[in-house]
Amino acid sequence: MTAADFAEQLKELDATLRNIEAVLDLDRLHTDKARLEQEASAPDLWDDQARAQQVTSQLSYVNGEIDRIGSLRSRLDDAHVLLELAEAESDSGAFTEVESEVAGLGRAIQEMEVRTLLSGEYDSREALVAIRAQAGGVDAADFAEMLVRMYLRWAERHGYPTEVYETSYAEEAGLKSATFAVKVPYAFGTLSVESGTHRLVRISPFDNQGRRQTSFAGVEVLPVVEQTDHIDIPENEIRVDVYRSSGPGGQSVNTTDSAVRITHVPTGIVVTCQNEKSQLQNKASALRVLQARLLERKRQEEEEKLKGFKSDGAGSWGEQMRSYVMHPYQMVKDLRTEHETGNPSAVFDGELDSFIEAGIRWRKRQQLDHNGA
Repeated sequence: MTAADFAEQLKELDATLRNIEAVLDLDRLHTDKARLEQEASAPDLWDDQARAQQVTSQLSYVNGEIDRIGSLRSRLDDAHVLLELAEAESDSGAFTEVESEVAGLGRAIQEMEVRTLLSGEYDSREALVAIRAQAGGVDAADFAEMLVRMYLRWAERHGYPTEVYETSYAEEAGLKSATFAVKVPYAFGTLSVESGTHRLVRISPFDNQGRRQTSFAGVEVLPVVEQTDHIDIPENEIRVDVYRSSGPGGQSVNTTDSAVRITHVPTGIVVTCQNEKSQLQNKASALRVLQARLLERKRQEEEEKLKGFKSDGAGSWGEQMRSYVMHPYQMVKDLRTEHETGNPSAVFDGELDSFIEAGIRWRKRQQLDHNGA
């Protein structure tokens, strides 16, 4: 590849980055940063813990966005300088370094570009993720636990704070269900493409005859409710049951009736929370999850009414969207985007970005195709 080819690639990357800076509104991000820093320095900030956590989370996110854009801009400028030096000195080693940096920049800018595709009404929200074992017995419960770990590891890799609201353990191994929050802006828009039924094929570690087992788990992603949503739940529309938590936990978790189950009578929606120490804390967390489910129900109803068609499956527990195959070969494949990898272990360890990116681009194409139809 010639110096002119590298120069053309850098020019294209520069144009893409400028578009990203415009769409993300870098000036607004700096304005938001100044405002949030002022709020974060208020002496009475932590008098309202929920508000304080929201401010610090938003500030962390804005700082991260500014730093990521600034780092890409700096790397792009450095790559231009490196190319000029390589060309001036006809240094093959420097050209190899330019080639490597251009490839790396291309991947990083492409990842950043995906963020500009999140423009839905609730995409900027934090996310609630609910995972439930489906068909497959103990293997399905074990698979559900693997998925919970996968998403928590993905969040950890990105430095995103999480909070587990509910963990319901299965009798033999694994989980019946779990619900947790990813507390960073745009978590809902990012993770909503993960909603649907996930399928695992492997030699069952629970089958003493070593037979192959197919099991299923459902993933549901909901936007966190904000004060402006006006999701009111009258007391006479809910039934609250308390019970003793099960599974691993401290003494106060397992020996008191602190777990809470809330049933929303009009819709039949049931949510549980048992990870907090007190019944009051669990009830508050369960109500947040119920509000999120009702908000998502309202969002889907409005979308269907406006567009006259069913949504693309986000939030659907029935649509099979990804297969994880451990035997007779190793592969993870998204059934919507056709994106795949031959390294399931890395995916289960949280390396999900390529699948999420492909899902976001696929969803955007689906929306554009429908709007153009």
